[in-house]
Amino acid sequence: MSTGPARQILLDTETTGLEADKGHRIIEIGCVELVNRRPTGNNFWSYFNPEREVDEGAFKVHGLSNEFLSDKPLFHEKAVALWDYLAGAEVLIHNASFDMAFINREFRRCGLEKLLSSVCVITDTVSMARKLFPGQKASLDALCKRFEVDNSNRSFHGALLDAQLLAEVYLAMTGGQSRLMLDAGGDGRAGSEGRRSGLLEKLLALAGTAQSMTLPANAEELAAHQARLAYLTKKGKCLWDESA
Repeated sequence: MSTGPARQILLDTETTGLEADKGHRIIEIGCVELVNRRPTGNNFWSYFNPEREVDEGAFKVHGLSNEFLSDKPLFHEKAVALWDYLAGAEVLIHNASFDMAFINREFRRCGLEKLLSSVCVITDTVSMARKLFPGQKASLDALCKRFEVDNSNRSFHGALLDAQLLAEVYLAMTGGQSRLMLDAGGDGRAGSEGRRSGLLEKLLALAGTAQSMTLPANAEELAAHQARLAYLTKKGKCLWDESA
């Protein structure tokens, strides 16, 4: 579980291309705020006019066209507000090195020479996932599947939607509540409500028919358990590993 600040921000970006050092720019940024591991609704979201063309490959990922972005604000118009919003928080990013390369370059273009990491804590959730599940896929889609987070509306990548999905995955990964009911125009909400309602009905039915019972783990749960035991064994003898 995180030992960082009580205020946490899940952040994601979309860009014109993959290489910040070749002049590619941020075209969307989405941030979801948690305080004491609960969503506050104090989110930050904006599109930006990158003042350059979007690569065809990038367009296929996020669907944000040059025409759509042409009337959006420039990054420098919101740079100070974004800097102040992030300052003092733990900022959690999936594959942080990619996003931070773009973010720091954008701030430098605006005359903010300090690295963002000088005013907040940066946590890479890909690294967290790989430590928890060594040898397993650590993409956001793979983690959504593992933790049963509904990402059915993710036909295109979107910064705010991805930040919301990451918030649910992060809370599930670190042992806290998930199914946050985070809502960006309804994305993912109905699926979470349906699963929660169905689970509650099953629990109530079980409570009425038995005082205690054991439910066997399925194949996926057993595989995850064995992967966790293997990781713990590398750190030293694992008390729960009968083969050790």
